[in-house]
Amino acid sequence: MKILSNRKMYLLLCLFLAFCTLGQAQITDVPTENDFEIKYNKAERVVKLGEGHYFIDFGKAYFGTVVLHSKQLQKDSLIVRLGEKLADANQIDRNPGGTIRYQQVKLDQLKANQDVVVSLQADKRNTKPGAIHLPESFGVIMPFRYCELENLQVPIEEIEISQNAFYYHFNDEAGTFTSSDTTLNAIWDLCKHTIKATSFAGYYVDGDRERIPYEADAYINQLSHYVVDSVYSIARRTNEYFIEHPTWPTEWLLHTVLLYYQDYMYTGETEMLEKYYDVLKIRTLMDLERKDGLISSKSDKLNSEFKTKLGFKNPKTRVRDIVDWPAGQKDTGWKLATKEGERDGYEMVAINTVVNSFYYYNLVLMSEIADRLGKTEDAAFFEQKSEKIKKVINTKLFDKSRGVYIDGEGSKHASLHANMFPLAFNLVPEEYKESVIDFIKTRGMACSVYGAQYLLDGLFNANEPAYALKLITDTTHDRTWWNMIEIGSTMALEAWDMKYKPNSDWNHAWGTAPLNVITRQLWGITPKTPGFASMQIKPQLTNLQFSEIKVPTIKGSIEAKYIKSDRNEQIYEIKLPKGMSGEFILPDSKMKVLLNDRKVRKNSKIVRLKEGVNMVITKR
Repeated sequence: MKILSNRKMYLLLCLFLAFCTLGQAQITDVPTENDFEIKYNKAERVVKLGEGHYFIDFGKAYFGTVVLHSKQLQKDSLIVRLGEKLADANQIDRNPGGTIRYQQVKLDQLKANQDVVVSLQADKRNTKPGAIHLPESFGVIMPFRYCELENLQVPIEEIEISQNAFYYHFNDEAGTFTSSDTTLNAIWDLCKHTIKATSFAGYYVDGDRERIPYEADAYINQLSHYVVDSVYSIARRTNEYFIEHPTWPTEWLLHTVLLYYQDYMYTGETEMLEKYYDVLKIRTLMDLERKDGLISSKSDKLNSEFKTKLGFKNPKTRVRDIVDWPAGQKDTGWKLATKEGERDGYEMVAINTVVNSFYYYNLVLMSEIADRLGKTEDAAFFEQKSEKIKKVINTKLFDKSRGVYIDGEGSKHASLHANMFPLAFNLVPEEYKESVIDFIKTRGMACSVYGAQYLLDGLFNANEPAYALKLITDTTHDRTWWNMIEIGSTMALEAWDMKYKPNSDWNHAWGTAPLNVITRQLWGITPKTPGFASMQIKPQLTNLQFSEIKVPTIKGSIEAKYIKSDRNEQIYEIKLPKGMSGEFILPDSKMKVLLNDRKVRKNSKIVRLKEGVNMVITKR
């Protein structure tokens, strides 16, 4: 009872001080004492390595530290080691490389009958002024899975060893998934845990190396968070952070509208759109247009005055295109395995196809946003502009002789990126989809874990689920999510492997694309109207034999089951919460369809769903 009492008091103190101290960023919402959870995880495995030397495995990595509670006093010193990576089966890697974390702490003694919180050394880079600072009450925390104790003179049975894990409020049961594909299930679990564990800062940060929010990281983090929990405050807090703290890549700035649009679609609330509408217009970068409508970060219009309008505190900030990350050695000076980094040889010309694809998509979303806010003139303006840009891109940045998009104006090179982004943003004319998809399939996973979000989105948008699922579940090389599991991480990596980005960390939420893609694309469950007043389900479950999914929404959970019968029927059971209607999108209007044992009329591609249980059976 005394141990439990001490821990409760410690938890309450941490939460109270967190409320008092957090808030260094100038935003309208800050975490409260109810936002954070501090959990004491027990060891899953304890191995004696020698006299007084023990190895402890907590099962998964979390951000936190270790708490020791001994029934006996140890007057002599004790060595505590924490780390994310193993050197061998039962030893923490003392030199893990990159930004994989390891620390060794010496305790002068081990006091009896009280919690001893292991004090860690702060990292200089992720605690500098530009980083998100944690509450002082949290102390210094780091990501780790493993612990070693050396020179322990108290019997191990007399000590309680806990992983003191810090994370934002998270409901483990809110979003779930399983299927007949065990590899896919393992990747889902990896990504879901990443979302939970990396929420320790109360913002979407880029990982432990910097602990800084970046728009592209936050977008993937946001999409993945939304499919496993109906908590929207951390996304909103991060989105507001970007109003005052934009980052330098052109495409990252162009993610701002995407972030706010997704907040609107999942919550149904227009407050954030109304508050920052004028900022969002600026973040489309339409001020950089030349006469034909295309934009360039090389434009003379990207001057100090415009950078100030964008929100940069330093008007000398160099805004430049990124395409994908890590960039190449030529651009950054980093010692990478390949000079072009993750860009598939992309030719960085002034009028960039990826940048202008993002620009087009910004205009499409701004037209919808303006319409929802009752700004009819703006809605028409953005719609007309998007149609113009689409035509120009497909005229000037598309090589009709090869049927592919080139990297930009004046380039002859065609990369994966120049083609997957137009496909993801529905820029590709119907008559050229086949040639664009064929080209994409020749490139494999020639992009980063960030770029993979758009590659997978594009493939599912183009009704190529089999190839997309193959990319997600591939186990044959190191540019896969399976490789992250194989090398021992329990969170998504910043890059596919350390050799592709030697300073990588092992806790990057922008590597969780499969999590949101499984829900939004493989199962095809998305809000049809803002706030899930109505939903859409367009399943592309390809060769899966069965699957179950639970999707959290602001209105309650959507639950769905699927099985492929022996008669080659696809049987779906879809349960919608009270007050929600839905549309089941069929891949083929010629399919035979039963809804709740009643035939659906022929030549229909949409099956109307109601709140409660809907049984849909399809057969070709």
